[in-house]
Amino acid sequence: MNAPNDMRHADVTLQAGPERQREVVERLRAELPEHCILFREEDTRPYECDGLSAFRQLPMAVVLPESEMQVQAVLRACRALDVPVVARGAGTSLSGGAMPHGSGIVLAMAKFNRILSIDATARIARVQPGVRNLAISEAAAPHGLYYAPDPSSQIACTIGGNVAENSGGVHCLKYGLTVHNVLRVRGLTIDGEVLELGGEALDSAGLDLLAVMIGSEGMLAVVTEVTVKLVPRPLLAQVVMASFDDVVRAGDAVARIIAAGIIPAGLEMMDQKTSRAVEPFVRAGYDLDAQAILLAESDGTPEEVAEEIARLAEVLKDAGATALKVSQSEAERLRFWSGRKNAFPAAGRISPDYYCMDGTIPRRSLGRMLAAIAEMEHTYQLRCMNVFHAGDGNLHPLILFDANDADQWRRAELFGAAILELCVEYGGTVTGEHGVGIEKINSMCVQFSPEERETFFAVKRAFDPPGLLNPGKAIPTLARCAEYGKMHVHAGRMPFADLPRF
Repeated sequence: MNAPNDMRHADVTLQAGPERQREVVERLRAELPEHCILFREEDTRPYECDGLSAFRQLPMAVVLPESEMQVQAVLRACRALDVPVVARGAGTSLSGGAMPHGSGIVLAMAKFNRILSIDATARIARVQPGVRNLAISEAAAPHGLYYAPDPSSQIACTIGGNVAENSGGVHCLKYGLTVHNVLRVRGLTIDGEVLELGGEALDSAGLDLLAVMIGSEGMLAVVTEVTVKLVPRPLLAQVVMASFDDVVRAGDAVARIIAAGIIPAGLEMMDQKTSRAVEPFVRAGYDLDAQAILLAESDGTPEEVAEEIARLAEVLKDAGATALKVSQSEAERLRFWSGRKNAFPAAGRISPDYYCMDGTIPRRSLGRMLAAIAEMEHTYQLRCMNVFHAGDGNLHPLILFDANDADQWRRAELFGAAILELCVEYGGTVTGEHGVGIEKINSMCVQFSPEERETFFAVKRAFDPPGLLNPGKAIPTLARCAEYGKMHVHAGRMPFADLPRF
């Protein structure tokens, strides 16, 4: 989402004064070369926000370490000075998870960008956290392998950020999220202690802390190395593009596919507003008369693909598809997916700003949710483009608005909050793969009880006793939830009262 030109740079906490900044910078200079430390405003400004640019804040300093020893030294220095630390990858996060702390530093891991090894026999890759998601597949391609999780931002997002947010992608239905494709994580606690969670074997001894680390949004440790699974490239992949004259029928078709025992490699949905926004952008060949389009991919051997495509076609026709088209070449298959993966930038062609939500619901409720969002468009007088990882019920509604209009921004937030609360009501969750960060922290008050939230804090304290790693994110305090309850309005909220935006 774009930020208006006159937006103030809001502080989550009181910005550190110049004396405190000098103290911290001098300590960092004792640990790192001068070129690894940024502290002047013009140098730190590019780090003030992540992909959710509505909330911004300048850090005291940005450090760009070049080795694990330097990361360790920085963390120990920050621990001694009681300085918050926000680890950052490529900054593509859409929940404000990498937004700086006003009295802290940003630990930018961009220089940790090496693929350390690829073992084609074991089908694993050992990489540093600053390696781009797509770069892993590019390096593994000569071995006939690739890394399966493929977020829409895979050309830019880094594996460290994927670990922090437990990212997915259009092929996560069959191949899983980041948590299903990472074998081992090496990282450092705020005390500089080295942690190695998981391993290259099928299982590892002790508690499964690897799953706790993945998706923890940088609140438990700073990742310095990741070992990921690689999978063989299929001999063939084809996509069925199905058109529907009703979005509810399209949503119900998703549930029918899964109920038939078919698990496509990818199963995505776009409504008409999305396909019409995307088609001029990528010329994918979408049916612009359809109210909704489903993309269902099958991969495997030619025989397996042919059989599954036939089964998919039968289920889709029975579910009310008005037209079916099967990709006839690899180029056409990639075009079909290019439209889906470019839905976010295409939104920028038709609206000054968009607010991307990220909730998850049971597949059986997809049709009901689409109908509810259509009603919300009338309630809040804003358009919404619907893009879903339909196969696993992960929603990405794009609420279109103009951030220069304060009332539109307010209505966009209320619209988004209403969607997330309905996700919880339908038995889902407030995030699927974008994380909680700052954006959804109030919505966590709706989903989790005080006892559950205290358990989350207990886990954080076990890893980070002083609470210096990415503080104020993801887990709402009892006081925040109490205040949220006072402000709460039906089918909406007044979020982030403590964060001025304009």
